[in-house]
Amino acid sequence: MTNPTRILMCAPDYYEVDYVINPWMEGNVHKSSQAQAIEQWQALHQIIKEYAVVDLVPPAQGWPDMVFTANAGLVLGQKAILSRFYHPERQGEEPYFKQWFAENGFQVYELPQDLPFEGAGDALFDRDSGALWAGYGFRSELDSHAYIAQWLDVEVLSLRLIDPRFYHLDTCFCPLSGGYLLYYPPAFDTYSNALIERRIPAEKRIVVPEPDAVNFACNAVNVDDVIIMNKISPELETAIATKGFQVRQTSLTEFLKAGGAAKCLTLKTTEPIQETAQANAPVDSRIIHLEGHLLDAGILNQALDLINEQGGSAKVLNFNLGIERKNTSSANVRVSAPSPTTMEDIMSALIEMGAISASAEDIQDAHLETVKQMGVAPDDFYVTNIYPTEVRIKGQWVKVTHQRMDGAIAISESNGTIHARCRLLRDLQVGEKVVVGIDGIRTNHKTTARPSAEKQEFSFMGAGVSSERRVELVVEQIAWELHKIRAQGGKVAVTAGPVVIHTGGAQHLANLIRQGYVHTLLGGNAIAVHDIEQSMMGTSLGVDMNKGVPVRGGHRHHLKVINTIRRCGSIANAVAQGLITKGVMYECVQNNVPFCLAGSIRDDGPLPDTEMDLIRAQEEYARLLEGTNMVLMLSTMLHSIGVGNMTPAGVKMVCVDINPAVVTKLSDRGSVESVGVVTDVGLFLSLLTRQLDRLNQKATITV
Repeated sequence: MTNPTRILMCAPDYYEVDYVINPWMEGNVHKSSQAQAIEQWQALHQIIKEYAVVDLVPPAQGWPDMVFTANAGLVLGQKAILSRFYHPERQGEEPYFKQWFAENGFQVYELPQDLPFEGAGDALFDRDSGALWAGYGFRSELDSHAYIAQWLDVEVLSLRLIDPRFYHLDTCFCPLSGGYLLYYPPAFDTYSNALIERRIPAEKRIVVPEPDAVNFACNAVNVDDVIIMNKISPELETAIATKGFQVRQTSLTEFLKAGGAAKCLTLKTTEPIQETAQANAPVDSRIIHLEGHLLDAGILNQALDLINEQGGSAKVLNFNLGIERKNTSSANVRVSAPSPTTMEDIMSALIEMGAISASAEDIQDAHLETVKQMGVAPDDFYVTNIYPTEVRIKGQWVKVTHQRMDGAIAISESNGTIHARCRLLRDLQVGEKVVVGIDGIRTNHKTTARPSAEKQEFSFMGAGVSSERRVELVVEQIAWELHKIRAQGGKVAVTAGPVVIHTGGAQHLANLIRQGYVHTLLGGNAIAVHDIEQSMMGTSLGVDMNKGVPVRGGHRHHLKVINTIRRCGSIANAVAQGLITKGVMYECVQNNVPFCLAGSIRDDGPLPDTEMDLIRAQEEYARLLEGTNMVLMLSTMLHSIGVGNMTPAGVKMVCVDINPAVVTKLSDRGSVESVGVVTDVGLFLSLLTRQLDRLNQKATITV
């Protein structure tokens, strides 16, 4: 004869909604009816007694939520893990539940005081495999799962909750007899849903629609083939019944006001122990060190948000605040993740923020694997970013050269010297060593001092987008920076689209080239075609640039221009023959400013100078960008994205477009040296050249 199921409950003698610690309590403080709550609790109590033995823990005055015994702790066999409540409003319940467990013969385990875990509200046993589904995200911390796995010797499957309405796992997830599951998928993140689908066959998953989910249909008590729950829709009842379960419904509206229903009001205390041990390591943890202006630059908050958004958990172990304005702060943070894959994703992003291992003893050499197929990196290769990077090889930190986004780090050694270089996947050669994983990698994000308001630094807009702010002010400071770069013999690259020509910006861009402010031009076939069309025929896309009206037969102008340049053999030859006498391309040729025109599938012609081999075009872009101090991105999203990926941190970037979404996408590179300007590109160039003329006049007067 099997032992009967035993369930722990607590009478609602002192139940009331006295405070707000979940969304359901909002608007319901002191609005619950104790008489009705007692009536509903007794009805649930009577139904449960038909299928299980009910034990009662005495209620305690002043602790209204003791009625929700699911949060007393987690029981397996004769072991009980006592809850550590997240909110102070419930922490006073712990001694009462501890006393009950001890008096009833359970061996009580207690988590550290600062490690929240809310019992069977966030930990539910799979009725088929015996594994423990454990939730985290709102009330319980991910780090508690490692203790649970060790103490109970069970496999723990961590699920991250993302909807605050479903703050406990048992509000949206109910394992049923026979390996079935009643659950509400939108309450979980992508990783958790994938884990659920991997472990539970589709035919055994009962998905609860939102109207039933918000009535806590998942917050049900399952004893064998009986499911006891709050009122649900006929459709859901039918879906459950088709799986062979008997549904017993009872109204629990008074307890919904506090964010609970049938399952919250009960704790099963007769969970059977699996015959074989299944303990796993459910949590991957690391301690990282962050340093910089953590508060005023928002670095610490960004790191904590990133960890949470990626499905991990974080705890600040210590924080040292810089005493003076010029001082940096530092912090050690414990990062936990439910899987190695999640940890790798989190750590890759944290490395981009400058995070390193907190302990020198924990720093390892980078892991290397050999390229076995040309142009194919090993699995799990480290993907580079724009920031200066170092890798640890044979105990020494080696600076990575040719830094860029979306590459791999190739390691070589010659004459005893180790070299690390960013390589595109296509450039990897068989036999090369490539960095894999996330160990032994660090990026340089250190800040020596906060920007001074008095200094005219390029970080005037942070990494922001200017639309409502006066464009004139932004242009003034960009002009000042261009003027300074030219004076210092620096290098400015421009990547521009045909909109520059269409909006009347050609004469201004040509002026910048002629005056020595532009040192390389990058773009597509179209900007050259329409610039030359304007130079030779006075139109752009067949529109008269002076009158702004279409010209009869103008739609054929660009093809005639292409044909003429092809007859000449190159743009330079056309300039030499006097066919092109003004414009952007004319000034490039006359002033020996190198340019690269990268072709695409939509190009007419193309011009003989256009590089239709995409790989060669990328290589030429990268070559021309070497040593650049600033990049002006003028209304060409695709070319600008390509340039951004090739450009390391430290290069100042200005993204100009009339579309705010484009500007945001281009300027959001994680660099304070990237600025977005939302405006008409022709207007921007006009204002820019005017401001540069003023600066030149001032310089002449000063001299």
